[in-house]
Amino acid sequence: MNLGIVAAFAYGILAIVGGVIGYIQATSRVSLLSGSISGLLLILAAYFQLQGQTWGAILAVLVTAVLVVFFAFRLAKTRKFMPAGLMTILGMLALAVMVNQFVALR
Repeated sequence: MNLGIVAAFAYGILAIVGGVIGYIQATSRVSLLSGSISGLLLILAAYFQLQGQTWGAILAVLVTAVLVVFFAFRLAKTRKFMPAGLMTILGMLALAVMVNQFVALR
């Protein structure tokens, strides 16, 4: 198992937990739904990478990139570190690891 798989799985869990926390604190169904969908996509991408499917890595990079862009815009709009700043920084870190592993596999 490589570090890109771990990054996809960890960021997926973090997205799900963040969605649940957003629902609990602000009763935001959008947070719950988007966090659950993006988190499950990242976990599925990690699973398919473990099975040797290279498209799992592509899916993980795409979902993570979309989340980084979303949270970066949210951070610029609200100027609040939590949760947008944290998710942007962790997403960029996860994305860098995933892209590095993806390039190394080629």
